[in-house]
Parts: sequence; C-alpha cells; structure tokens
Amino acid sequence: MDEWMLFFAGVMGGVINSIAGGGSLITFPALMLTGIPAISANATNTFASSAGYLAGAYGFRHDFAHQPKVVSATILFSVLGGAIGAALLLSISEQLFSQAIPWLLLFATLLFVFGERISAWLQGKHSVQWLLPLLLISVSAYGGFFNAGLGLVVLSYLVLAGYQDINQMNGLKLVVSSCVSLSAIAVFWYQGAIAWLPGAVVLMGSLLGGYVAARVSRKIKAQYIKNFVILSSAVMTLYFFIDIYLRPT
Repeated sequence: MDEWMLFFAGVMGGVINSIAGGGSLITFPALMLTGIPAISANATNTFASSAGYLAGAYGFRHDFAHQPKVVSATILFSVLGGAIGAALLLSISEQLFSQAIPWLLLFATLLFVFGERISAWLQGKHSVQWLLPLLLISVSAYGGFFNAGLGLVVLSYLVLAGYQDINQMNGLKLVVSSCVSLSAIAVFWYQGAIAWLPGAVVLMGSLLGGYVAARVSRKIKAQYIKNFVILSSAVMTLYFFIDIYLRPT
C-alpha cells in the first residue's frame, strides 16, 4: 500500500509541478507518512524531483542557451549552494529537523500563496545587484536543505535579478533547481541518506504525472491546481504541527 500511495503522490506532484509548481508539498509529506525518517524523506524527495527538473531544463534550453556566461555562473553558484544546504541538513539531528518541518512547510505554503505578490513587489528593486551571487548561493542552499518551495524562491530571485521574460525565467529556474538537486543528491548519496526504492516509485509517478499534465493542462485551469496545492499543503502543515508539537509523548 505504501508503494501505491507514493506512486499516486508522485503522479499528483508531477501534475502540480507541470501546471502550477509546488509538487514537493505533496510528495515530501507522503514519504514521511510511510515511515521514512524526516531527513531521509527530504533527501529522497530531492532525488525524486530531480528528473522533472532536468527534463524541464532541457525543454527550455533554447530560452537561455544564448547566455552561456550567465548560465555558467548560475550553474556554479547553484551547485555550491545546493551542496552547502545538503551538508547543513545532514549536520543537524533528526529531532531538530523534525521540529523544523512544520515551519518549513508553513514557509513554503505561504510562499506558494503569496509568491506572485512578492515577485511583483520585487520588480524594479535592483539596488542590490552586487549581492546577487551571494543571494543565489543562499537560495540554492535553501533548496539543498529543503526542496519544497525551491522553484518559487528561485523565481523571486530571478525577478530581483532583473529578468522579465517568463520563458527565460522558467528555464533558468529549472537550471538552478537541477543543479541544486544534483549537488545535494551527491552529498546525500555519499552519506547514505536516500531511500532509493521509495524515491524511485515517487520519481516514476512524477514522470507519469508530468506526461499526463502535458496532455490535459489546457483542460484544467491552473487556479484549480493552485487551490488544491494550498488546501492539501495547509492540511499537511497543520498535521505536522499537531503531530510534532501537540502529540502526547
């Protein structure tokens, strides 16, 4: 039953990532609900999300290929930040990370809800251009530490960096997400933190979900998907707050 639940969560995550973003808000809690420890579930979710990022980046390659220097710098800083975040995750205790989960889910959920408004507010605020490399490393470190909400954080960074073309932004977002995931996976693999079989089940479901979304995306309003993500992530956030802070010990 766990495998079927993970596969279904992967399908839903793949559909959501393809249409609205935020699929990790479904897949990460699903991995934890099967009994996988928190840190391993997070590492496994990063592995399960990586194929979708790579496929998406390849699909958008023509929108950023004309900026090789920008892409090279983006890859460098993203790989560095992803490795830093993954190493930080593995340096803390399981208990501390478990206590942080509800707050991380709450942050990712609020970012999903208010991401467009934050991006709009950031438009034109380019007074911190010299801080952009450090900001990208920080954004990537967040992704290496906790994958949920990474795409929205990266989009906000790209707005601050002055990008306006949505296709180029989506392409670079997927480049960053791919590099963060791959560098984090390398750290997680070295430390034996990934549950490979559950991760593979979620990954296969995500690929199927992405394929289904490509077929039906024009028939489903993105707002419906967004509302589903908001509702389900709010429920999961509340569940983990209750489970971790209010459950009798």
